[in-house]
Amino acid sequence: MDKTYQPQAIEQKWYSYWLDNQLFSPELSIDKPSYCIMLPPPNVTGNLHIGHAFQDTIMDLLTRYHKMQGHPTLWQCGTDHAGIATQMVVERQLAAQGKSRHDIGREAFTDAVWDWKAQSGGNIRQQMQRLGASVDWENERFTMDEGLSKAVIDVFVELHEEGLIYRGQRLVNWDPVLHTALSDLEVINHDEQGNLWHIRYPRSDGKGHITVATTRPETMLGDTAVAVHPDDERYQDLVGVELELPLTGRQIPVIADEYVDPEFGSGCVKITPAHDFNDWDVGQRNSLDVINILNPDATLNDSVPEKYRGLDRIEARRLVVADLEEAGYLEKTDKHQMAVPRGDRSGAVLEPYLTDQWFVRIEPLAKPAIDAVRNGDIRLIPENWQTTYFNWMENIQDWCISRQLWWGHRIPAWYDNEGNIYVARSEAEVRSKHNLSEDLELRQDEDVLDTWFSSALWPFSTLGWPEQTERLNTFYPTSVLVTGFDIIFFWVARMIMMGLKFTGKVPFRDVYVHGLIRDAQGNKMSKSKGNVLDPLDVIDGIELDALLAKRTTGLMQPHMQSAIEKATKKDFPDGIPGFGTDALRFTFSSLATQGRDMSLDMARVQGYRNFCNKLWNAARFALMHLDGEIDNKPLGGSDSAADQINHWVRSRLAHTVAEVRRHFDQYRFDLATQALYEFTWNEFCDWYLELSKANLSDSASPAVRAATRQTLAQVLEQLLLLLHPVIPFITEEIWQKLRQPLGLYEHSILQRPFPQATERDTSAERQIDWLKQMIQAVRATRTELNLAPGKPLPLKVWSEQRDADEQLINDYLPWLQKLARVESVSWLPKPETQEQCASARAGHMQLFIPLAGLIDVSAEIDRLTKQQQKVLQQQAQLTGKLSNDKFVNNAPAAVVQKERDRLEDVHAELAGIEEQLAQLNSMRDSD
Repeated sequence: MDKTYQPQAIEQKWYSYWLDNQLFSPELSIDKPSYCIMLPPPNVTGNLHIGHAFQDTIMDLLTRYHKMQGHPTLWQCGTDHAGIATQMVVERQLAAQGKSRHDIGREAFTDAVWDWKAQSGGNIRQQMQRLGASVDWENERFTMDEGLSKAVIDVFVELHEEGLIYRGQRLVNWDPVLHTALSDLEVINHDEQGNLWHIRYPRSDGKGHITVATTRPETMLGDTAVAVHPDDERYQDLVGVELELPLTGRQIPVIADEYVDPEFGSGCVKITPAHDFNDWDVGQRNSLDVINILNPDATLNDSVPEKYRGLDRIEARRLVVADLEEAGYLEKTDKHQMAVPRGDRSGAVLEPYLTDQWFVRIEPLAKPAIDAVRNGDIRLIPENWQTTYFNWMENIQDWCISRQLWWGHRIPAWYDNEGNIYVARSEAEVRSKHNLSEDLELRQDEDVLDTWFSSALWPFSTLGWPEQTERLNTFYPTSVLVTGFDIIFFWVARMIMMGLKFTGKVPFRDVYVHGLIRDAQGNKMSKSKGNVLDPLDVIDGIELDALLAKRTTGLMQPHMQSAIEKATKKDFPDGIPGFGTDALRFTFSSLATQGRDMSLDMARVQGYRNFCNKLWNAARFALMHLDGEIDNKPLGGSDSAADQINHWVRSRLAHTVAEVRRHFDQYRFDLATQALYEFTWNEFCDWYLELSKANLSDSASPAVRAATRQTLAQVLEQLLLLLHPVIPFITEEIWQKLRQPLGLYEHSILQRPFPQATERDTSAERQIDWLKQMIQAVRATRTELNLAPGKPLPLKVWSEQRDADEQLINDYLPWLQKLARVESVSWLPKPETQEQCASARAGHMQLFIPLAGLIDVSAEIDRLTKQQQKVLQQQAQLTGKLSNDKFVNNAPAAVVQKERDRLEDVHAELAGIEEQLAQLNSMRDSD
């Protein structure tokens, strides 16, 4: 092995090796329960972001874990055609050439998108491979490939035949930039500062007026009523009265409807059925006229007075307000914080817009999906997401599935010149099914389906449905879905509904819901904040200038550049050094608590890079002692101290195996990683390797050396198997070095069985815990008193269990002498304070170290007093900072907690110093 661990030298080498040996392809013939994970399909033109990298790490961990248990295992991969996002990319390219999609026509445009997909669609694949993803690349799918497209059309036709898909005129979320409808889940509500205009609507009989308030005064041009609550005594005599609608010359009635909140504002609400979802419902209940005042680009149409026609909605708003004020209708204007709906792709302010669209009648599909979670057929992990799921599903609205785009699955509906609609799988099927003449002109619907429609079929369509393929029969229902909470309703709920409808089975057994990855200060990562991290930059490293360019190029808000540059230079003054894939994966696994958001700190990634170094160096130490074949016979049952050390590490390994298995099975990857870290760093590297050096020395007997070599090799191999799902590259590299001495025949560590828990040796654990306590007590005292590490120390001991402890000291004296630098041990007849001695406890034993001639007591008191003053200053600074309400209330929660943790550490450090000073002062006074 190389002297130093260099991840770039091994990672791509082993990924190519795995691919060449087809280690990610599922073995369908194995007679064991199958295991399958569906990759949430990323956008085909997208790039891997840190959330993808986290999610892919968890999915890869689970896939490798189950593959190593011998299950037929499939991680199904693929990409989504991403209708709106992809079309926007190609339209921008055309715009740069001075063209639009309308200039080149639909067919040429879709050809251009396919070309773009061919050029750019491989980015995600390359990036996933860098992360070590063990997906079945040979069966990668795309939502618009032939098989999946057939499934989409079949589902649409079947739902339409059952009356579960219909076409109707409804209000939709309309994007005036993209000129398409959006589902509720594609709407992002931004809190923004606006105005609330209070407008007087005069009574037509001249007896005063009613005041209404609105944040969109231009929509008053489409009002068809003013509503009051039927129980509001203030207005009961006004119901049925006609009002004059300002600026229009129209008359509108006052109506009564329970939608109105009598406590809000004046208790009177203007009703615009064509431009507000709640108003639409009021209009339907009260048979109101519906007046659409907008064109598809959000300019005002011919339904408004002539002076406003053709104006953009914002320009019209200014003119309407000015005219209202001039005519005396504007009562007052208030500043108003409000939620503004924006499209998640274009960023444009959306408008409720009346148009013909295709809808899924969702309630009949939702009930079985609710029952599947309620009766336990599907588990949401953590369970608290069930409440959110039920709340949304029980109040679900019909799903608008048509999009006014050209890229996507075109809706399989045809129209004749009389407006009749025919739905079938093809035009030929339409003519055959409805016995239509070839001379009858038909035109196909121009719209495409919502991207999430095809994604909802992903778990079964990727496995070959509607054909009953071997893969479908083997892997469906799938085992677990790993997803962020933000697409539970976009995708998860819809997959459950469609899976139950078309297969009669749930699409997955478990849904593991993870939180967001945030930056080190706990802030959400976003391009506008400039704190987005590319996982490949963390893996490979990036210089500061390149990082700055990456974060500031193409900013939607150029004025943010200065703030982004400042924050980047503060967080990464020297850029990012590059930590390798395994260190990043270990970090992700350690952060994977259930459901909570996670902060990614480069200091933490560096810590796990150090962990990889530690493992590498431990393997180098082991391999130096593993020349030749290892005897793999069961280890003997000797009670010697040397053998007890071997039994101890095997017992601690057994405990770790049980813990890791339990935590993996319960999706507690953070706790599994903690157990792996603790055993690897502390018990194996820090303790066993040090304790085993005497057993491997020439002075040890051949039997002890052989047993220790066997234990060292076998425990290291089992540890590598435990670690492999989390850090696959370094474990493969080291395991390959162990194949020959251990006589292993598999091509890859991935083909080895995952460790099984064995019985623990509690006697060996008690003995070595005793030895560790002794060594730690002596080392701690040495550190506290600033004694030289190599200076041999005499030790006085008192124990209430002298016979047992004396035997242990005699048995383990060589290790006490080597690791604690104990020179001699003498026994005290009773537990009384020893003058001129430092004292410590090791379990039920009291230890005393004579200090005469070892330290200058006065000099040590002076040193500790100066140190005490420095720590007191730190304490005062931190206490003041945390007493400042402005800091505590405004700083990110993670930053505040970090300062609180620092203060706790300072308190502990002060207590230690005070204890040492008290001991030293006592020694000086006794002189």
